[in-house]
Amino acid sequence: MPQIAQIADTYSSQIFWLLLTFGFVFFVIGLGMVPKVQGTADARDAKISGDLDAAKAAFARADEAEADYRVRDAQNRTAAQAVVAKAKSEAAKASEVKLAAADAEVASKIAAAEARIQAASTAALAEIETVAVDAARDMVARISGVETSDDAARNAVKAALAHG
Repeated sequence: MPQIAQIADTYSSQIFWLLLTFGFVFFVIGLGMVPKVQGTADARDAKISGDLDAAKAAFARADEAEADYRVRDAQNRTAAQAVVAKAKSEAAKASEVKLAAADAEVASKIAAAEARIQAASTAALAEIETVAVDAARDMVARISGVETSDDAARNAVKAALAHG
């Protein structure tokens, strides 16, 4: 085989060109391109790390803002509840004053009505007594034919009303 016989003649030349090609590739890629790629990767890692740190700081600020919001919200709720309680208290006091005034007015109207009723009742009793006295005198006159005096008839009616 002639190819095997030529290996010794071309072997050193092939090794030379192989080493020269690998050396060229090593210097061009290894020393020229790899540092640039590594620098880009390092820059990307640094940017990602910086972005993560910024996100953590923003998250911490958001947590602080939320805590401040919750504190302000609690204070506002407390203040609102105090205002509502004060308004309820003032409304209750105003209602009590109005209720007391209305009660006094109703009591005076009831007293006046009771006085009118008492006066009407007394007048009605007096009128009933007068009518009863007249009726008793008429009955006595019709039944017995005797005329009685007003005083005698009035005393008899008062005695009958008192027992009856």
